[in-house]
Amino acid sequence: MPVRQLDPILVDRIAAGEVVERPASAVKELVENAIDAGASRIEIVIEAGGRRLIRVVDDGSGMPPEDLALAVERHATSKLPDGDLSNIATLGFRGEALPSIGSVSRLEIVTRTANAANGWSIRVDEGAKQPLVPAAHPQGTRIDARDLFAATPARLKFLKSDRAEAQAVADVIKRLAMAHPAVRFSLSGDNLAGLDYPACPAGPGGWLTRIGQVMGGEFRDNALEVNAEREDLRLTGFAGLPTYHRANSLAQFLYVNGRPARDRLLHGAVRGAYMDYLPAGRHPALALFVECDPHFVDVNVHPAKAEVRFRDPGLVRGLIVGALKQTLGAALHRASTTGGARTLETLARRNFGSRAYQPPPSENWDWRASPSAPGGFGEPAQAAFAHALSADTRSHAAGVEADAADAPLGAARAQLHDTYIVAQTRDGIVIVDQHAAHERLVYERLKRQRAQDGISRQLQLIPVVVELDAADVERLLDNAAALAGLGLVLEGFGPGAVAVSEAPALLEQADLSRLVRDIADTLAEHGTAMPLEKKLDHVLATMACHNSVRAGRRLRAEEMNALLREMEATPGSGQCNHGRPTYVELKLADVERLFGRK
Repeated sequence: MPVRQLDPILVDRIAAGEVVERPASAVKELVENAIDAGASRIEIVIEAGGRRLIRVVDDGSGMPPEDLALAVERHATSKLPDGDLSNIATLGFRGEALPSIGSVSRLEIVTRTANAANGWSIRVDEGAKQPLVPAAHPQGTRIDARDLFAATPARLKFLKSDRAEAQAVADVIKRLAMAHPAVRFSLSGDNLAGLDYPACPAGPGGWLTRIGQVMGGEFRDNALEVNAEREDLRLTGFAGLPTYHRANSLAQFLYVNGRPARDRLLHGAVRGAYMDYLPAGRHPALALFVECDPHFVDVNVHPAKAEVRFRDPGLVRGLIVGALKQTLGAALHRASTTGGARTLETLARRNFGSRAYQPPPSENWDWRASPSAPGGFGEPAQAAFAHALSADTRSHAAGVEADAADAPLGAARAQLHDTYIVAQTRDGIVIVDQHAAHERLVYERLKRQRAQDGISRQLQLIPVVVELDAADVERLLDNAAALAGLGLVLEGFGPGAVAVSEAPALLEQADLSRLVRDIADTLAEHGTAMPLEKKLDHVLATMACHNSVRAGRRLRAEEMNALLREMEATPGSGQCNHGRPTYVELKLADVERLFGRK
């Protein structure tokens, strides 16, 4: 077949496939144009998930008629005054959004500048441009895109349901609103609950208010401010506490120079920073903003401008990982407020939940056989209860010391079931899992020793011989030098065993045979793909678990208080090595509500 030049309208429709993948893509382009125009208020309306109608109204600078006529032409833009693609300071710059949308819909634009006597309107009907006509309109711009993809019905088959497309539009608005707190955003339409984000004042407080509008007040209560700078890069935003985690990464909002970005480098840096804190399969919630010189980043990688490429990726990754680790470490023992809320919900459901009607008991009914009968208050049961409660809480016992009660985790008052420490604060109750807490403390001590002078070792009078599978022995011996740096010295002892000649001094009470087997399992699980430092962190976590205060060990009051004070001074002590919370806090007012006192 001979080569022929395609029809210009067909060319536009092909190009539109790169920019306008779905209604949410069109909304993103139009709202970005409104932001670049300096709008302080942007209203979005959609119908049928955006297929039937997309309307974007702003109060920005508007366009004079000569600019409006050019705006719907291919590759016409006002955002590259010198043509330098390495110096892009706006969200849009390609000049493809309006002609691409106009080629696959019935597009109408009405606009007016501040000093103009009237506004102007233009229509583009499936690629066919109509002449300009005068129109009444306040300052700003209104864009209507109707019957999206009507000219390319094959594209309609690949769209999801109206509800799914509407939710995709809502996600776009959320991400843009997060980066521009000074702008008011509103979104309405069918299949939507509707969004309305009032403008927020400048500064970190206003930024956190906008983030709370998008991510909810619960995130705002569990967020840590991030503020770091390295060379010409700056990182700001808010990161959720490690115990405030999610089942997926949808609550991660990452931006580069105000532009929402999907970048494996950024997400990988976030995973690396939280790796020491989160349970497996869970993801942090955060909103981070990278600011840099436009020459440092290439935003022209993808037609939809969703991906970026940094000139020095290592510098960006180092800044994010370092800033997040420093921020999380500075939080010390702090844990998310959701732990106490979940505890109260559980108690409320069990104690005050709705109960089905029960017929009156028969004359021969024995109340002691009822599953609702009170337990622990008869004379025979008190001995068992006394065994579970190891601290003296009788009325004549010494009162809570003032200093300890004012501490964040309060003063220890009891140990329940030889596992949980109950502490009293000025305005509530703290319940601590003693094993989880001590496990984290030992882990952090081992990490500090490794970073400073190396982990101190203790020579074994009689080497401990551990029999293992030949593959496990080989893995241990291959990593013998790294394990020696962690204080564990292993030597081969025949074809199926190793001998432990030295062990970390902090692990003097540990079962070394079991420890070596668990380390062998850890090395087998992570294989050779994981970097050595991360693998060693996993080994240290295994060591810490073996030397921690076990559930079932009775503690004296001074031991419990010492544990609480060390938690308050240790980074990351709000969660154990496996990411589980080490304590929950119940406010006294919430407990009183459980009993109907408030």
